[in-house]
Amino acid sequence: MRRIYLDHNATTPLVSPAVDRLCRVAAEVWGNPSSVHHFGQQAKAVLDGARASVAGLLGAEPSEVVFTGGGTDGDNAAVRGAAEALEASGRRHLVVSSIEHEAVLQTARALARRGWQVTFLPVGATGVVEPQVLADALTDDTALVSVMHANNEIGTLQPVADLAALARARGALFHTDAVQTAGKLPVDVRALGVDLLSISAHKFGGPKGAGALWIRRGVRLVPSTTGGRQERNRRAGTENVAGLAAMGAAADYARQSMAEIAPRVAALRDRLERGVLEKVPGTTVNGTGARVPNTTNISIDRVESESLLIALDLEGVAVSSGSACSSGTLEPSHVLKAMGFPHHRTLNSLRFSLGSSNTEEEVDHVVSVLPALVTKLRGLAARA
Repeated sequence: MRRIYLDHNATTPLVSPAVDRLCRVAAEVWGNPSSVHHFGQQAKAVLDGARASVAGLLGAEPSEVVFTGGGTDGDNAAVRGAAEALEASGRRHLVVSSIEHEAVLQTARALARRGWQVTFLPVGATGVVEPQVLADALTDDTALVSVMHANNEIGTLQPVADLAALARARGALFHTDAVQTAGKLPVDVRALGVDLLSISAHKFGGPKGAGALWIRRGVRLVPSTTGGRQERNRRAGTENVAGLAAMGAAADYARQSMAEIAPRVAALRDRLERGVLEKVPGTTVNGTGARVPNTTNISIDRVESESLLIALDLEGVAVSSGSACSSGTLEPSHVLKAMGFPHHRTLNSLRFSLGSSNTEEEVDHVVSVLPALVTKLRGLAARA
């Protein structure tokens, strides 16, 4: 059976340079980068190279990059770390969008249980946070705003530069989760005007368990992981040298190939989206406006997404019904719910997220098999 992978927002295959780097460093550079002897300094040099590569992807300085264990780790370090650092100032108000990744939402709720005031920004049917909505939510007590660069389920891009400027004008820090944009679109921390930005290697061709948090010079965080003095006292624990080296290789590859890959993937996404809307009645795209080039989220009326996901998998097609971190919960998508959609629409949507290895032939195959599957499931539902 042919297998077609359209779930790149959940994770991506490792790109060849990352595989090569991972294997070579794991085999040859096994020292502890905190050790002062030759083997340790050899590992430290590998980390320094990876840090420079990640900084290059983000338009940052290497000294501003803190390595993490991935996007969730980075989001926690940013939100919790900044909040705890600012508690003594009396600012105890946190603002986050209602469609953030669970790593941000759950951290915000944990802070609320500690007495923080938390405002969840609405997005409406567009899936976009309007600047005026943030402006109205900001107060003199606002310590931190966290709005993701692009949503992981629907792909909508947020006006982060405009939002960050509003936060800065009120003296608040601004964090953005750029897990779904880094490596897909140019990300420049200076142009965005943010204070904190988190990314994850496995979303752009690197390995799982490796990520980074960019921290603007001068921003203080309380480390969420305590212990040794790694990462300039900002995250304790011996670094994953091989994984981070592979992340650096993936960052270099993404920076060099993005201009060629992004338009091609966007064309495939549009071809898939157009085909589904034309051939399957009762379908609607969720989220409007600018999106990351690889993502479309489509509601398919009168079909439960989990049933269709399984049916597609039996045909060799891998897609998802939303965030991989929420898979199997049987809960409606919190993103689609926040957009104000009726309950049935929060349960009948599929996310198709493409990558550089996908082809027109694969897209056309998905469009060809989908209508019959939808018709069959609708028939079964009508008889139930």
